[in-house]
Amino acid sequence: MVRVEDRDDAGEGVLLITLDRPERRNAVDLDSLVQLVEAQRIAARCRVVVLTGEPPAFCAGADLNGVENDEFVSMLRTVLIGFTTLSQPVVAAVDGPALGAGTQLVSVCDLRVATPTSRFGIPAARLGLTVDAWTVDRLSREFGAASARAMLIAAETFTGEQLAGSGAIHRLGGLDDALAWAGEISRLAPLTIAAHKLALETRSTQRSDEHAQLVNAASALAWASDDVEEGRAAFMQKRPPRFRGC
Repeated sequence: MVRVEDRDDAGEGVLLITLDRPERRNAVDLDSLVQLVEAQRIAARCRVVVLTGEPPAFCAGADLNGVENDEFVSMLRTVLIGFTTLSQPVVAAVDGPALGAGTQLVSVCDLRVATPTSRFGIPAARLGLTVDAWTVDRLSREFGAASARAMLIAAETFTGEQLAGSGAIHRLGGLDDALAWAGEISRLAPLTIAAHKLALETRSTQRSDEHAQLVNAASALAWASDDVEEGRAAFMQKRPPRFRGC
């Protein structure tokens, strides 16, 4: 489900982590999240990490058979925070859909490379789900407040080309371009990069605890609603959902 490879052909100390469930468009389940945590442990010995997905997608989201499971939600949060707390820079290489959990994974990468037609978005409002306050804050900071609002409130998607225009995608290109950039970065001062990354992450996590509690309460209400079941059923039956707001 997750492949980990040393890519010394790209640069000394470049580690490639590949989501490898192409039959599920690399949707993440609990097992793949556990493997990502293990990959992060391995990454602690490298200089630069490149995170990608086996074609035809980067990551089409969370496997809907497990998203209500508390262990899955906790493990996803562990994976997301794990990438932000790595001392090593993480480069996303996106080609194809990066939706839901895919966009969350992209948002925790330090640098982002994507093909022009790659798609990003959070379709939670189409499924009756919510993402947590930490993710909302992260999306706003990394993708820009306007794009984050459109993703979260209107379930809008954006292409790599569109997000490159706003700076959310740093470079347009494919996996080879991301590996080449990682190779360049691997030759920079690692302690400097680690210090800068720590400073950037410390700044990005400051927010009101009271506000976070309110958002978490609203999120819990949504997760407990009948609309969660309706969203899943509609998705499986390939029909428009009929949400009742309860």
